[in-house]
Amino acid sequence: MTASSASPSDAAGPFHVTHRLILAIALPMTLGFLTTPLLGLVDTAVVGRMGQATLLAGLAVGAILFDLIFTSFNFLRAATTGLVAQAYGRGDRREQQAVFWRSLIIALVCGTISLLVSPVLLSGGLWLMGPEPEVADVTSTYFLCRILSAPAALANYAILGFVLGRGEGTIGLMLQTLINGINIVLSILLGLVFGWGVMGVALATVTGEVIGSLAGFAIVYGRFDRKDAPSWAEIFDRERLKPLFGLNRDIMIRSFLLLAAFTLMTRIGTAFGPVTLAANAVLMTIFLVAGYYLDGLANAAEQLIGRSIGAGYRPAFDRALRLTAAWSLGLALVTTVAFLLFGGRLIDLLTTAPDVRAAAYEYLPWAAVTAMTGALAFLMDGVFIGATWSREMRNMMLAAFVGYAAALAVLVPAFGNHGLWAGLNLFLLMRGLFLLSRIPMKARQTFLPAQ
Repeated sequence: MTASSASPSDAAGPFHVTHRLILAIALPMTLGFLTTPLLGLVDTAVVGRMGQATLLAGLAVGAILFDLIFTSFNFLRAATTGLVAQAYGRGDRREQQAVFWRSLIIALVCGTISLLVSPVLLSGGLWLMGPEPEVADVTSTYFLCRILSAPAALANYAILGFVLGRGEGTIGLMLQTLINGINIVLSILLGLVFGWGVMGVALATVTGEVIGSLAGFAIVYGRFDRKDAPSWAEIFDRERLKPLFGLNRDIMIRSFLLLAAFTLMTRIGTAFGPVTLAANAVLMTIFLVAGYYLDGLANAAEQLIGRSIGAGYRPAFDRALRLTAAWSLGLALVTTVAFLLFGGRLIDLLTTAPDVRAAAYEYLPWAAVTAMTGALAFLMDGVFIGATWSREMRNMMLAAFVGYAAALAVLVPAFGNHGLWAGLNLFLLMRGLFLLSRIPMKARQTFLPAQ
């Protein structure tokens, strides 16, 4: 069956949201996204096994720089998901394909530009982060190798966005597992077995992204129904491009603010020395495990909310919001308890340096609680992306960031690294609550009273 062939799931109009429908999207994507923090765990463990805090700190700074670059382009994934989901709800197969081509072309152009200006990006990143010279050398080695994956990595955003917009969680799982599975195996092989260290970890990432993008494109394009193929004029139609670029702009600003928050945390952490910086890097991996774990449910919200708006059916919107919220908060509680009970063992796995371990044990409870404080924020992102309410998402992120900066100004001088982690948890709480407060008004504006 092609991606555009007729089936009940392709029918436009009202539909019923069930627990099974949510889990059919969320469970595969949760499993797929869990391979990403697993990759982070492996990369951290590979470098951490070398027993030098400087190497681990250099990898941490390099990872933050790539978050600043690649995650800044997460609008390619998010905007694609929202627009495809709404076209799916309307039953507009031609527009689904057109959104895919627009996003893929933008991804390849942005990835190529990032590669060409990589020396400037590296210099600016090192100036921003201000690491010690030995840490900067490690970061430079990692960065200049991994940046080769830029075009493929951004293409994967567009491909995954299309797949998620159609609610095809199993394909998303397969692609994420392929990309990160190759990365994990090669990271261990090149980093530890061959002894290439940080360079081997970076090369593993490049290989995984390239293979994943080629496989993803082949799957998506091979399932297109050619009779629904849009013309180039339709793909580049100005009126059709406006919503995409508007979403891209707002989501990019939101992503920059989110990354600025994490960058600020890392930058402040450097003042506490390499040991605390390395410990924070280990604990941020725990935070990312919780984040990717909850992202599966956020993706289910994106697709179902977008589909309900495309179909113009308010009952599906309300039920999708209630059920995904219940699942998110329940799983967040389980995740926090698990990290409190077993987080120490995870720290021991990630690093053999005794001083880093001791520091990480001290701050572990703060990292464990991020699952609870961040659950609503992750879910609300999914709701607002699916609804394409990007302006409100941008504005609420700005308000939360201002509150976060104010909290750090008070808490860090008073409580040091404990204050830094407390500020992060407050930031996550503010994001979720601010967005939640906007939903009643936006829903009334989106759905007509008769619906």
